[in-house]
Amino acid sequence: MTKNDPYAALRIKEFNIFLLLRFALVFGWSMQFIVIEWQVYALTEDPLSLGIIGLCEFLPAFFLAPFAGHIVDRKEKRNLFMLCIALFSLISFGLFWLTSETIEATWQTHTILYAIYALVFFGGVLRAFFGPTIFSLIALLVPKKIYPNAATWSSSTWKGASVFGALCGGFLIAWIGVHHTLGIIFLLVMFALLLVFRIAKKPILNKDSNESVKESLKAGINFVFNDKVILGALTLDMIAVLFGGAVSIFAVFATDVLDAGPKGFGILNAALSSGSIITMLATTYIPITKDTGKKLLVSVFGFGVCMIIFGASKLLWLSVLALFFSGVFDGISMVVRQTILQLKTPDNMRGRVGAVNSMFVGSSNELGALESGIAARIFGAPLAVILGGTVTLIVVTIIGVKNKPLRELDLQEDIKEQEKND
Repeated sequence: MTKNDPYAALRIKEFNIFLLLRFALVFGWSMQFIVIEWQVYALTEDPLSLGIIGLCEFLPAFFLAPFAGHIVDRKEKRNLFMLCIALFSLISFGLFWLTSETIEATWQTHTILYAIYALVFFGGVLRAFFGPTIFSLIALLVPKKIYPNAATWSSSTWKGASVFGALCGGFLIAWIGVHHTLGIIFLLVMFALLLVFRIAKKPILNKDSNESVKESLKAGINFVFNDKVILGALTLDMIAVLFGGAVSIFAVFATDVLDAGPKGFGILNAALSSGSIITMLATTYIPITKDTGKKLLVSVFGFGVCMIIFGASKLLWLSVLALFFSGVFDGISMVVRQTILQLKTPDNMRGRVGAVNSMFVGSSNELGALESGIAARIFGAPLAVILGGTVTLIVVTIIGVKNKPLRELDLQEDIKEQEKND
């Protein structure tokens, strides 16, 4: 393997299987996300209902994450991943069943709505385990010296699946309807479940079995909060997603602002992710490990600017362009954050650090959905997005000035040290 081999991680068979099953899983998950939002908004015509979806997933994902990290560090990762996918298939089938003609004809609208919220809540419980499990499993599939390359391909796969999932979700709603689209999603999840059997069981690296649950949780949280680089990177991403994101109210923009319908809804979702995947694929050839901290700060600042433009736009082409470039900046920040976490996290704490990452970043998606729904209800969707982008710019500026270790971060030195140790 050459030193800068862009395909280093792809030369490992199990990692390729992992990427394929992750693509199938995220492709289905991405479609399911926008189908649920479209269906709920169609049932209620209230942007606040979209925020409630976020709240239902946020509550269990956030509060269970520390305990999930503790469990992940003590369990075999392949089987735990398999269990998560199997349970997720139940959610997909439940949504497929809820949107059938029989249920829609016999159940009242509010009953169907509450059932959807319940399944989303169950998905939040699984979300608490998915993040730390995947984060820990990747580290067991590839050698440590190619963690940055593996993180880039994994993030690119996730974003690529999001692109096509969002795009196909919007078009499939228009072509075959919500019910049959959810049926396709269920089949994709089952395909991912079959693929996970192709990955061998992995060793449990946490040898500190006498550590109590309280001590374990405290150790994971203290590790993150005592490292200014990790804490700064997670905070930046959390604020950008929490205030700067607008994914949860794209249905409002597509319907009420841009008059673009379900196809436009899919295009808006895909535009955001397509910029990310192009950028992340580029980083496999052009690593962004030099002056990493400055690049992270600039990328999140650029993301905030693009979201302000999106909020102010009344033209579909300008909105798509703004979302595309916001995705470019988001792709850079995602690769940097994942590389930081992979390189700086001890093997025996990956589950707990991955859980804290889920609390900061993963749960901020759901809480951000609630914030967006409430803000859109109070101020209107365009002004809500503009205000969120402005908050993002303010926070990035403060962190850039106050957090010197993050501002001066250069991951090239960490990678060279890792190569020496290997």
